[in-house]
Amino acid sequence: MQKTNKVLIVVTNGKQLDGGPIAGVWWSEVAEPIEEFAARGFEVTIASPKGGEALVDPASMKDAGEHAEHRYQKWLSDTMPLRQAKTQDFAAIFLAGGHGAMFDLPHDVHLQNLLTDFVTAGKPIGAVCHGVAGLVGAKLDTSNPLVENKRLTGFTNAEEAKTALEGRLPFLLETKLRELEANFVAAPDYTEHIEVDGGLVTGQNPASSRAAARAVADLIAADKPLEHRQGRVPGGVGQ
Repeated sequence: MQKTNKVLIVVTNGKQLDGGPIAGVWWSEVAEPIEEFAARGFEVTIASPKGGEALVDPASMKDAGEHAEHRYQKWLSDTMPLRQAKTQDFAAIFLAGGHGAMFDLPHDVHLQNLLTDFVTAGKPIGAVCHGVAGLVGAKLDTSNPLVENKRLTGFTNAEEAKTALEGRLPFLLETKLRELEANFVAAPDYTEHIEVDGGLVTGQNPASSRAAARAVADLIAADKPLEHRQGRVPGGVGQ
């Protein structure tokens, strides 16, 4: 297999809620993984279901820093359409969060096919916060849900109850993952928490973005096929 130093980060295109705010990308869940992957020598490509602009949740920009606007234009103003992404071009895939991910990532056929291909290729799959919603429609080549019996985490029901959008979402992420028979693990609200199960890395909330990206980078560096069906990486977080 030809090696690549590229990582694919998937983001939502975002959604303007009726009479309400933008449900979009949570800025730090893109910016921090990009920084972590770059520090490890990986080149990042950002893709979204439609391509083009990925809307950012304005609330996530409060502490973005003085260079945020430039970075936004560079990273999120013209993303690649997911239909153009090919598994062989990337060492790993990472699903960033933000409430917008709850609306478009779960139903995107191109993302579902990519995730199945990453499983088949034994390559790392990472997701953080609401980005974990992108896993709910994905299946293994056996047609079983990708998340079935997997130890994972994501934005919890308790955390969602503290947001202003709880009642406007298509589903609650923790509830949906449990319905799919995932082994969902919740830590205290808004604390850093990741789970590593075989080739799958998940982070609970924005505070977990860097740790999740580091864990994915570690799996890439291990340079061996990863098990996405049963078993876990020895010493993985949460074991």
